[in-house]
Amino acid sequence: MPMSIEGRPDEARSIATIHAALDAGVTFIDTADAYHQHADEVGHNEALIAKALATHSAGSEVLVATKGGHLRPGDGTWTLDGRPEHLKRACEASLKRLGVEAIGLYQFHRPDPAVPYEESVGAIAELLDEGKIRMAGISNADPARIRQADEVLGGRLVSVQNQFSPAFLSSRPELDLCAELGIAFLPWSPFGGITRADSLGTSHDAFARVAEAHGVSPHRVCLAWMLALSPVVIPIPGSSRPETIRDSVAATELSLDADELALLGA
Repeated sequence: MPMSIEGRPDEARSIATIHAALDAGVTFIDTADAYHQHADEVGHNEALIAKALATHSAGSEVLVATKGGHLRPGDGTWTLDGRPEHLKRACEASLKRLGVEAIGLYQFHRPDPAVPYEESVGAIAELLDEGKIRMAGISNADPARIRQADEVLGGRLVSVQNQFSPAFLSSRPELDLCAELGIAFLPWSPFGGITRADSLGTSHDAFARVAEAHGVSPHRVCLAWMLALSPVVIPIPGSSRPETIRDSVAATELSLDADELALLGA
């Protein structure tokens, strides 16, 4: 997302960042059709990722996940459209931008209060049945909606993408439910709170202390902490520079002991 919204870098740096991720062994990239800045560039991030993958030898090995149901009218705001007809059109457009016959993982981006949830997820189920997507996921969902989505999808829900970070732990019930059901949990905005006090005034300087002990960044410690919470957790840190994505990938090699995990709240 940072590569396509306000303050985004130039395309060359973005592609270099994606290539650095692939060089480091990354095989999963998350995007959305709403990751853009101006109203006339819907799917900017999808097109950018497609271009980067097409120009790297490992591009064909990457699972690309995208989302539909969120919109950006171009004035800096975010709106919703969970109507089945919109989701189907959005999926078709994403297919073209990504240049694939079927999307690896397609996710309903955010519940739309104006549309019954089962209707929105029902459209995702139809896309799955039609072979236009290979796997189905949801985003920004509470436990009740996770169970409802899995039921509508006939037990085929594979992932839930919610905000989760040291400063935003309220999605822990969703994480635990995903672990119970064997569904991937994808924390978005995972670095919240590790370098400053959160909205409640709580400081998460424990991450800085553990980072200093290992000689690594607090961001790397944060991702290692998340990975230790459950095997179903797959953090999706945003990045727009090669050095930051390489630092994030290195979290898979950072082992935290029981005392450190206890200090961090695992």
